[in-house]
Amino acid sequence: MKALVYTGERSLTYIEDAAMPTLRDDEVLVQINAVGICGSDLHAYLGHDSRRPAPLILGHEGAGFVRGADNTGNRDLDGQAVVINPLVSCGHCSYCRTGFENQCGSREIISMPPRQGAFAEYVAIPKRNLVPVPEGMSMATASLAEPIATGWHAVTKGANLVNRPLVESKALVYGGGAVGLAAALSLYAQGCRQIFLAETNELRRETVKTTSVCTVFDPLSNPLVASNSIDLVVDCVGNKHTRMGSSDAVKPGGVVVHVGLQDSIEGLDVRKFTLQEVTFTGSYTYTMQDFHATVEAMHNGALGALDWIQERPLSEGADAFDDLLNGRIAAAKVVLRPEK
Repeated sequence: MKALVYTGERSLTYIEDAAMPTLRDDEVLVQINAVGICGSDLHAYLGHDSRRPAPLILGHEGAGFVRGADNTGNRDLDGQAVVINPLVSCGHCSYCRTGFENQCGSREIISMPPRQGAFAEYVAIPKRNLVPVPEGMSMATASLAEPIATGWHAVTKGANLVNRPLVESKALVYGGGAVGLAAALSLYAQGCRQIFLAETNELRRETVKTTSVCTVFDPLSNPLVASNSIDLVVDCVGNKHTRMGSSDAVKPGGVVVHVGLQDSIEGLDVRKFTLQEVTFTGSYTYTMQDFHATVEAMHNGALGALDWIQERPLSEGADAFDDLLNGRIAAAKVVLRPEK
């Protein structure tokens, strides 16, 4: 099969003879039709993620069609259009049994060994990880479900922790990429009307503005948000500078939800968090309930037009990575399409 393979630091190679995936128990083969580039793919490409060693097929934001039988010969899903939940949990531990699959100690994710990713024609995935694509939804739009579900989960978690309803809360999101924009859209869909979004890339700020759900600003030149003024901060970048900004902006008794994984050092004002009883929580991926809720919200229009995509052929994936890293793309999400 054709695949875009991470072969070393800053190196992606498009090959036409990659090995086909091998099906495990209760898995099916999905022919990928659209797959998004995630920030974690960029980190791996730069050599910053030891969990993703080369050579490896990256990509986990996939949508496509079930092809053929599962490994038991059952063809009940053959041909169905599906979105892939790429987080594979064990299904039987206490976390999985209570609906917190994202906390499973045995979890795996496609694009991280031992599982190859979706920058390819085909990927193997358990049937329980498939969500049907609603009628009328394009496959490129459907591939947004994974990053949007990440933002949806973070907002849902923050809403449960903040000490006032979202409709009465003031929120700040760091990052105007797909997850940050998804967090802003999720805040709006869940009732918040005072939303600020900090993004340093001018092209991305313009894209976010088209959604009309938040006030967008450059935190480097225009620190619009006052200290101690925000009820709920959702940090979808996750570096020293955004943690410093979060610490400064959050009000006494407020909540900081940390989503981004750029680095893991410095930035938090733990003394302030203690003295002012600020709640800090991590947010990782999503549950299957979040995933279904996200696809439904996408389908019913609660998250807007979702037209902030740029599509590229999978064979041009290396160029797309370079453009993303050099800030030449306005779209919040680049979606790669395997050629037929």
